[in-house]
Amino acid sequence: MLTIGQLAGYVGVTAKTIRVYHAKGLLPEPERDSSGYRRYRASDAVELIKVRTLAEAGVPLARIRELRSGDGLAAALRRIDDDLAARIEALQATRSRLRRLASGRLSPLPDEVVAYLARLPGLGFSERWVTLQSDLWLLVFATQPETARTNFRDQSAMLDNPELLSLVLEYDQVHDLDPHDPRVDALADRLVAATRARYGAELPAYERGSAIPALVQGAVNASSPAWRRLDALLRERLR
Repeated sequence: MLTIGQLAGYVGVTAKTIRVYHAKGLLPEPERDSSGYRRYRASDAVELIKVRTLAEAGVPLARIRELRSGDGLAAALRRIDDDLAARIEALQATRSRLRRLASGRLSPLPDEVVAYLARLPGLGFSERWVTLQSDLWLLVFATQPETARTNFRDQSAMLDNPELLSLVLEYDQVHDLDPHDPRVDALADRLVAATRARYGAELPAYERGSAIPALVQGAVNASSPAWRRLDALLRERLR
């Protein structure tokens, strides 16, 4: 027969921990002897070791009683192991991002997007256009990670098509025009034709199902009446 202090010393926990296990129903509390002390048997030590092992494995105390009282202990432990594996993977991803930040790569965007943005000024795009693209892809990759890379590659491929590149450059350049300048209407016609030629009657998914590009476009349109009207013309003619 062991006192609580002796049991704690043998198993490698504190007496306080044993009392917590008693209070939570994880370890049966033995009867007290005539002197008022708890006396523990070998079976109590075995039970305590089992509870301690689960706790040290990361199982929350609130679940240990449930696990030990049920028949599906092995399956439940496998689920906990899967949860821990997912947490470890998430922590490793976070660690990788921290290392990127520590090395001076402050952008949360993928490398191919960073390279795309760095290429734009050399093609003649304005700083405001680069900022627009950066904000757009930052939002898309943060909110729609499952489709962002496919959508980005679809759009970035336009830089390698001289006709499409010319249209996008012109879109950037009409920023300072009067909104009713004929060049705005003419550009809208050419953009609609190019979009129809590229996608047919079906617009790409990120244009049909997401509010994120429209949010960015709306913020940018506020800086240019010409862009605002061009955007309105495109939406109207692409319906």
